[in-house]
Amino acid sequence: MDFLRPAGWEEALAAKAEHPTAVPIAGGTDVMVEINFDHRRPEYLMDLNRIGELSEWTVGEENVRLGASVPYTRIMEHLRTELPGLALASHTVGSPQIRNRGSVGGNLGAASPAGDSHPALLAAGAEVEVESVRGVRHIPVEEFYTGVKRNALAPDELIKSVLIKKASGPQQFSKVGTRNAMVIAVCAFGIALHPDTRTVKTGIGSAAPTPLRARAAEDFLNAALEEGGFWENGKVITPSVAKQFADLASGACNPIDDVRGTAKYRRHAVGIMARRTLGWTWEQYRATGATLEGAA
Repeated sequence: MDFLRPAGWEEALAAKAEHPTAVPIAGGTDVMVEINFDHRRPEYLMDLNRIGELSEWTVGEENVRLGASVPYTRIMEHLRTELPGLALASHTVGSPQIRNRGSVGGNLGAASPAGDSHPALLAAGAEVEVESVRGVRHIPVEEFYTGVKRNALAPDELIKSVLIKKASGPQQFSKVGTRNAMVIAVCAFGIALHPDTRTVKTGIGSAAPTPLRARAAEDFLNAALEEGGFWENGKVITPSVAKQFADLASGACNPIDDVRGTAKYRRHAVGIMARRTLGWTWEQYRATGATLEGAA
């Protein structure tokens, strides 16, 4: 196994073009596990730790540009206001050591359906910025996942950053695991209210071959909130609406039975998480007078 260590971004792109099979490594929290268990034996490893811009973020008017190597700890400490759903998801990742090294870019590169950041990215509305010597592409995150641990990257492309819409309303993340910490998700659910567009978006993890949005549930809830004038009047969402939303979220799943849980349990748990997180976010929305005024 050869080790590539580019000193800058342009050098990394050139190395990836010359060695398309090279596996990028920054935190190494997924890659090194696979190598240690002999599940992967790449011809080349490409160390990206010398590229400082990958560990930086910028907060713009509408979006946060999150460098691919920004560790979860930094998101929790510095971006809780702008990216509350992703900050909550970051709290559930592994251990403090893993949160200090692991990153959203690494989660996207691994493309595991159980990756903790995926539901939050889907619910918030994110784009993955990828680049090669041929140029730059922006891929909507829901189009980035192409299969179990497969993504839309071309062989010569690297993830540079993730563009995530700043929260305009409450966001939540919920995860079911077999214990309280250091656990791979049995299933997970993310939700984000977007009062500026009067829409709700969702994200489901570890309950299908890829992370996905519960689009039928979103469409139903968006219509129900609009028809009932909920955005303007801040009324409590009726139990029947919450239940239908939960049932449709559960129906979006396409899970498997494995050692962590059955398909039946995953569907049931996603429905429970959908109902609860909707309640939490809507109560927060109702309690925030400024948000209600901005939505009216």
